[in-house]
Amino acid sequence: MSHHRDAEADGETFMDSGRPGSVVCEPEERHYIPVRVLGRGAFGEAALYRRNEDNSLVVWKEIDLTRLSDKERRDSQNEIDILSLLEHANIISYYNHFLDGNVLLIELEYCNGGTLYEKIIKQHGAFFPEKDIVWYFYQLVSAVEQIHNFKILHRDIKTLNIFLTKSDLIKVGDFGISKILDSRSQMAESYVGTPYYMSPELIRGDKYNTKSDIWAMGCVLYELLTLTRTFDATNPLKLCYEIIHGKKQVEIDDQYSKEIKEVVQKCLQQDAEQRPTAEDLLELSPIKTRRREMEKNVWRLNEPARRIRSDNAEAVPVVTARSSDVYYWGGGKRTPQMLDQFRGGYSALRVCASNTHFAAVTVEKELYTWANVQGGTKMVGQLGHKDKASYRQPKRVDKLLGLAVRQVACGDEFTVCLTEQGEVFSFGSDYYGCMGCNGELGVEVLEPMPVQFFNINPVTQISCGDCHVMALTRSGAVYAWGCGEYGRLGLETDATEFYPKRVPLSNRWKITEVCCGTDGTFFLTAQGKVLACGNNEFNKLGLNQCTSGLRNRETSVFHEVIMKLMPTLVKQLSIYKIRSISGGKTHSAVIDVCGRLLTFGHNKHGQLGTGDFKKHLGIVLHKGPLVGKLITMVSCGDGFTIAATEDNHIYAWGNTDNGRLGVMPSEKPGNSPLALPRPIFGSLHVVSDLSCRGWHTILIAEKVLTSKTIRSGGNFSARSIPRSSLGETEDESGYDEDSAKSQFDPPTYEESESSTAGSSCPEWLRRELEEAEFIPMAGESQGSASRRGLPPNVPPSLAGVPKVPSLELGSLGDSGGMERGGAHDRRTSYAAAAPARRVSQGLGGGGGGGGGAGGAGAEAAAAAAAPAGEVAHLRDTVRQLLAEAQKARAESGQLREEVHALRSEVARLRVPSAGGEVRSLRAEVANLQAAAASAAASASPASLFDPRLAAEVQELRDEQGALRATVGRLETDVKNLQTKVSEA
Repeated sequence: MSHHRDAEADGETFMDSGRPGSVVCEPEERHYIPVRVLGRGAFGEAALYRRNEDNSLVVWKEIDLTRLSDKERRDSQNEIDILSLLEHANIISYYNHFLDGNVLLIELEYCNGGTLYEKIIKQHGAFFPEKDIVWYFYQLVSAVEQIHNFKILHRDIKTLNIFLTKSDLIKVGDFGISKILDSRSQMAESYVGTPYYMSPELIRGDKYNTKSDIWAMGCVLYELLTLTRTFDATNPLKLCYEIIHGKKQVEIDDQYSKEIKEVVQKCLQQDAEQRPTAEDLLELSPIKTRRREMEKNVWRLNEPARRIRSDNAEAVPVVTARSSDVYYWGGGKRTPQMLDQFRGGYSALRVCASNTHFAAVTVEKELYTWANVQGGTKMVGQLGHKDKASYRQPKRVDKLLGLAVRQVACGDEFTVCLTEQGEVFSFGSDYYGCMGCNGELGVEVLEPMPVQFFNINPVTQISCGDCHVMALTRSGAVYAWGCGEYGRLGLETDATEFYPKRVPLSNRWKITEVCCGTDGTFFLTAQGKVLACGNNEFNKLGLNQCTSGLRNRETSVFHEVIMKLMPTLVKQLSIYKIRSISGGKTHSAVIDVCGRLLTFGHNKHGQLGTGDFKKHLGIVLHKGPLVGKLITMVSCGDGFTIAATEDNHIYAWGNTDNGRLGVMPSEKPGNSPLALPRPIFGSLHVVSDLSCRGWHTILIAEKVLTSKTIRSGGNFSARSIPRSSLGETEDESGYDEDSAKSQFDPPTYEESESSTAGSSCPEWLRRELEEAEFIPMAGESQGSASRRGLPPNVPPSLAGVPKVPSLELGSLGDSGGMERGGAHDRRTSYAAAAPARRVSQGLGGGGGGGGGAGGAGAEAAAAAAAPAGEVAHLRDTVRQLLAEAQKARAESGQLREEVHALRSEVARLRVPSAGGEVRSLRAEVANLQAAAASAAASASPASLFDPRLAAEVQELRDEQGALRATVGRLETDVKNLQTKVSEA
């Protein structure tokens, strides 16, 4: 079995010619491998990627900026700014963003547990236990508290925007329409959100604040308690009516406590001022009694995302597209067999072989097992499918759904797996105590069961021999259990252990990896040294001592070690720095940091690869075909060895019986063993994982298809990319709701089966809703972030920017469109956008997270200058519009009278008196204009607030223009008359 450790590439350095003696480090490269597309839409797609350095999964939202309207570009910038500002365990983590030409790439956390909506649907009418509801609601409140602490309104909280990880950790997402308020007391005016979760003040068109998010949280809690929407109707008019009057669909079941029902009532108060804040909700009894326990759970479960974010240093992304296939052979199968189940977007990440079965972990961290038995051998539960059937094709272990499996190890008749949280599960035969449960589960365990001992001792790596197990914990301790024959457990005894027991090791050694052979164990230290214990037959542990070649010695001195009951230094390997080990049935192999291969043990079948079948007393450094090649991976089976090289070749040597070496179809099978490494497979393959046991081999073979380095930095401006020449409309959505099945485009609710006939939305109401627009009143001038009470790290592009979005409810008229409009028709404009600031400082959060945006200075001031100018211009425009409206109203009547008077004057004009009457007419017009200006100055701007104000002002302007044109013509007539008088 192979234990391969990826070496991290060190950044190259060069001398800066401008500053002699200085050393400048080039940015580190971070490699991404595309897994599959999660959803496609009009403007781009959401794709799943695997980071090659740590095998973690991330989502890239790929947005074609040339196809976006200005408002939609600002939405993209808004999401980046909000997510980079927030850092919390229950909020979707933002990792980075890049600009690849005209494509914006936003790197986000991957939530592979679906949405809370899907979780509710899967209940099929069975109520959640109250403790689960409190667990979900606590996480939601904790996230919203963090959002509100930064004076941000989410404005679209709903079960479709609440994502889950496989460990039931909630992640709040979709910040496309969020708004930062200038202060806690300031009210927003935009009509946005999803209709089912809109608060009464939103329906009425009143101003709103953070209490609207509290209302939406109350609706989510009600859904968790009843499995139905809080408010529902066949059309938007009825829905608005029910929300305004608080008519809920059903009552909460009596099985739930009075306290949890009171929380719902508090959140759904019609008067916004009566609703609690997020901080208040955390102090209510259903949450307060379990808050500390839940905080610890959130911190523990969020460890993978926290690890990725902490390792998110500046790096150049390199995207490498690869094909990935799983091959296996042996046990009578001479030709490598490819498994179709692990192709495409469901490729394997880790594989493991045993004498009776195979196991694989996919990129989605799911475990698959299947049998490879020969003859009449029966299963004893090692597949974990709750039965003893011999499944010949890979089958998912459903008991582990909801857990992210990190690694799997297979023994002879049992399996042990490790999760991302450090939990250990075991299943199969407990004859030798390999379940680690002290024999409490019976001799045969048919499904995965947790090894309770490690609940408080998280594990980082596991390894299995034929009938023993070793585990390395995060604290660096090593635990062993199972068969103790020959001292393979390293416990200074050969007794069998049915419960994990710590291996005594000197403080001198820091163990980084454990590797189990058939009946022995290797320990790899941080210094590259190797310790071993167990059966040393054939010197397969390398513990024998040979002093041949010393001066004045006619014969070599040989000291044979039969076995070791405790970890002992392998002295013959001390001159090498070892990085990888594999132990087989009769021989072993190691790779040093220089990529050289060393083998030791039995050589009956040429498995040492020396070109002969002779006995070798010590360690053999490989020569021959592998000279000059860097070995990346090696694994030892029963009398044979498989190795992979850096130049993408796979070599095999040793016993050829039963197809152990994987003969290709074009080759003639033979029974003669091979004493020298021979390449197998017909083309170049990158081996990402490899495992041999008994007669069997399984590996993951990849081919590099394309590779691309994204050199541009993370600076993105909503206005920096030219728009496409193609036609664009403001109401296009960024993703196709019907086709995109991802965490950004989840499925919609099923509509009520009631007929909509006779209750459809009236056309006049639909038109009013679609055309309604709220124009904010002139407010205080924009000041610094500190004067408004904003945190110092709020991005300049978001601070104090007013928004005037339109209500877009075109899809509300039909029963199938209400929810589909939620994700994309609720766009919110920002006056400007600036590059997102990277989060550099953590703030305490309810669940163990926090966030801050870093940096100020010349660049920040420059980035803030443009938005400030646009804001001032926008406010001046609004004030001018209000003033002109009043002025236009006053002038309209006066100008009509003026025109009438002028026409009468021209009709009865006499030549002798023309000059005096013209002067009188001009004076009268001046007086009328002065009176109009005075009236406009004394008018109250608040009295002019009207949804149709813009249209009315435009009409008045048009009328004024016509009247002024008439006055001009009349004045021309007067001048002509004056000319005639002069000529006379």
